[in-house]
Amino acid sequence: MPIKKKTRSPKRRRPPRGRATKATARNSTESGLSLRLDELTERIDIVLPEVTARVAALEHLLLELKLCSHDDLRRARQFVREQEA
Repeated sequence: MPIKKKTRSPKRRRPPRGRATKATARNSTESGLSLRLDELTERIDIVLPEVTARVAALEHLLLELKLCSHDDLRRARQFVREQEA
């Protein structure tokens, strides 16, 4: 005698596996933002030492060409710190 196949009742339908639910959509958005933040952090980590080196080179040239003094550079750095605060 052949085995009867069980049929699912329409009330017990599961959601399709490919669709994202609201909770997973929120998590994917957060992970997307996290990835973008990580990329920006990596870019800053790459660029910041180069910018710092260029500023130091410019300060060296200013002092070497006697276009400004150590006091001028010190006051300029202090001014920048005050503007950041």
